[in-house]
Amino acid sequence: MKQASLFVDEALLEVRSGSGGNGKVSFRREKFIAKGGPNGGDGGRGGDVILVADNNVATLLDFKSARRIRAESGEHGGVSDRKGASGSDVEIRVPVGTLVFDETPRDPGEETQEADPARLLADLTRPGQRLVVARGGRGGLGNARFKTATRQAPDFATPGRPGETRQIRLSLKLMADVGLVGFPNAGKSTLLRRISAARPRVANYPFTTLVPSLGVVERDDRRCVVADIPGLIEGASEGAGLGHQFLRHVERTRVLVHLLDLEAMLVEGRDLMKDYEAIRRELGRYRPELLERQEILVLNKSDLVHDEALVAPLLERLTERGLRPLQVSSAASQGLDLLLRSMFEAVEDARREAAVDETGREQD
Repeated sequence: MKQASLFVDEALLEVRSGSGGNGKVSFRREKFIAKGGPNGGDGGRGGDVILVADNNVATLLDFKSARRIRAESGEHGGVSDRKGASGSDVEIRVPVGTLVFDETPRDPGEETQEADPARLLADLTRPGQRLVVARGGRGGLGNARFKTATRQAPDFATPGRPGETRQIRLSLKLMADVGLVGFPNAGKSTLLRRISAARPRVANYPFTTLVPSLGVVERDDRRCVVADIPGLIEGASEGAGLGHQFLRHVERTRVLVHLLDLEAMLVEGRDLMKDYEAIRRELGRYRPELLERQEILVLNKSDLVHDEALVAPLLERLTERGLRPLQVSSAASQGLDLLLRSMFEAVEDARREAAVDETGREQD
């Protein structure tokens, strides 16, 4: 199976809640009374379709192809005032970080539209968060409900309400503290393997990582989630190289670890300053606020540098820009302790800032 098929971050579903059961028309049968009082029961309520954010679900793979999901309808009312059983709800487990869009055509015959922010139903960012995307129909009323002083034997009941049918699009944005960004083959996947238990695919050619990978990094009593974002290229902000699909997963990260490939500079003569500026440019074009995120700059594959004079011009240019890069070798496990300390400090700072912002919003 190809790796690309293991991660699915978009899905289109048709969901339908259950219809309510019909109310019952019936009368008591008593000796010597041809038609006793009404005793028709109400219909049961239709089941809901509910999305539930679940930390144990990583992708939208279960919904890779268009899916139709149906909840049970309520049962009809019975005699002797028996209410019909309600239809069972259907709970759909989705990853934390799933955005839910309503793509139900507004008018009959209208084509399904692309995801429209104005039709965003919810952003499921908390484990256990629930969203009813299709509400079950109300059960009909049995004829016992319609008995009055002047109408002793009503011979009618009401039907149950139909369920809702909606088209929804699920769009996953990874929930990670740290996003690893850089050009293809900069060593992001190898770094993730070294610092976490994640096992992304690794090889020495561009675009090895075709899908995002998540890893949990733990040191002492500290923990954070790191996302290996597939290699970005120039034009990513305009969709080049699946750019939008990849950049979407950077949006929720608190800290960016930006990797520059020293091997590309030493072997291919690449200008890493231009690489750095190109990635920053794509991030800014996609979402200007990404440029405000805390950034840790990493010169990766430092074990290949046998003469510091080869790196000195680059370091000087970076220093002039106010940048203080860390020199790291994921393959040789060099410089990882300092990188992890810097990463945890940046994440904790970002978490504190987020907590202060949240407190301020609550007070407002």
